[in-house]
Amino acid sequence: MLGPPYNHTVETPATFFLVGIPGLQSSHLWLAVSLSAMYTTALVGNSIIMVVICMDSTLQEPMFCFLCILAAVDIVMASSVVPKMVSIFSSGHSSISFQACFTQMYFVHAATAVETGLLLAMAFDRYIAICKPLHYESILTPRVMLGMSVAITIRAVIFMTPLSWMISHLPFCGSHVVPHSYCEHMAVAKLACADPMPSCLYSLIGSSIIVGFDVVLISASYILILRAVFGLSSKNAQWKALSTCGSHVGVMALYYLPGMASIYVAWLGQDSVPLHTQVLLADLYLVIPPTLNPIIYGLRTKQIRKRIWSLLICCVLEHTCECS
Repeated sequence: MLGPPYNHTVETPATFFLVGIPGLQSSHLWLAVSLSAMYTTALVGNSIIMVVICMDSTLQEPMFCFLCILAAVDIVMASSVVPKMVSIFSSGHSSISFQACFTQMYFVHAATAVETGLLLAMAFDRYIAICKPLHYESILTPRVMLGMSVAITIRAVIFMTPLSWMISHLPFCGSHVVPHSYCEHMAVAKLACADPMPSCLYSLIGSSIIVGFDVVLISASYILILRAVFGLSSKNAQWKALSTCGSHVGVMALYYLPGMASIYVAWLGQDSVPLHTQVLLADLYLVIPPTLNPIIYGLRTKQIRKRIWSLLICCVLEHTCECS
């Protein structure tokens, strides 16, 4: 039986208030400093990756193009939450407007959906490069890459649009205090006066399908890659292939493990796992990958590392000449 109708415009709060990390208020200043350092690293690192790939004509292979898009998505994902987190932790400015809250929610979850698709695309790229090297250029054409990028983006939009609509149309007539440091959708949905279960189930099932689908295909790609690598006669070729794939697997572990732990802990462990642990896990899941991705790829990818060093040397030499 349907519940009584409600006036959405009347019951929509003008402002939400983000708590930060409940129970860790005494550590908020240290968290602000740590997050600021990580955010700066993420911005600088990902910007360098993007500039280096865009400027260097030798880095126009599909892998580097996907890496450039990944760097842009990482900047969007971190920028959606970290500035507000730092404001909460450093100055206690916890208010966020209704529209800004749901805009933040949309960008955070859409960016995570795009990122998992990019990780799948990069795994597919490595599979073609190692298992079908002679057909690499004929398979991963610019048209195919564009199609993959558009499909990844459309999938994220299709997933997030209904979720945002469902949550934003819930009546919020009670507490407007969100026990989180950003507008995480389950934390906001639980404040609604109506039953938030449909949106929560949609999010859980949708996230599980998207991530499960991507993880299965990524795992299949790397199983085939390992079979091909261990079939190589050259130990040097084996090491080179494993080294390249190792950095990708490390990035994926940093993304998937905390992310899925955050989602399922919020559902299954909400009574056994302390709230501050749940919130901190959700925060780090959005900050650590954008911070470490450029470091891992910058240090592990020879072409990017050489290009960054050459740019740094040019900058130092130009600065020295100007000073003299």
